[in-house]
Amino acid sequence: MKKKILFVCLGNICRSPAAEGVFLNLIKKNNLEDQFYIDSAGTGGWHVGHQADERMRIAAQKRGINIESIARKITPDDFRIFDLILTMDNQNLLETNSLAKNAGLHSFEKIRPILSYSMSTKSLEVPDPYYGGENGFEKVLDLLEESCQRLLETICVQG
Repeated sequence: MKKKILFVCLGNICRSPAAEGVFLNLIKKNNLEDQFYIDSAGTGGWHVGHQADERMRIAAQKRGINIESIARKITPDDFRIFDLILTMDNQNLLETNSLAKNAGLHSFEKIRPILSYSMSTKSLEVPDPYYGGENGFEKVLDLLEESCQRLLETICVQG
């Protein structure tokens, strides 16, 4: 049975599609594609139907990571479908928990910050690079690569 993971940020055009791309790249390198279903979504719907931010796609491509997702908004069905829902910042976590409660979810164990898997930072917030410079996208990718690697290791150890 496939492990289903959803990455969530605000608009689903920078951080969560980057996390999706990073994790997809990791599972491909480890020949684990058949063991996972990966997606991303936003808590807001402003960018639904759009590709990820071009600056994020370029920064990721320099690392050999393709970001091909199309923005969508999180839905009530996502709380039933996905085994793990990983948020990018505290506001995303609060909104996702609220949406989950409204969808009838009684246990919130499957919802947590992606940076809870990081060993390189105590912060639980991936900074939003949207209004910043190029370095912001690089910082986000650094955080996500390390966190996604640890996430994959954790899942593989748990079985």
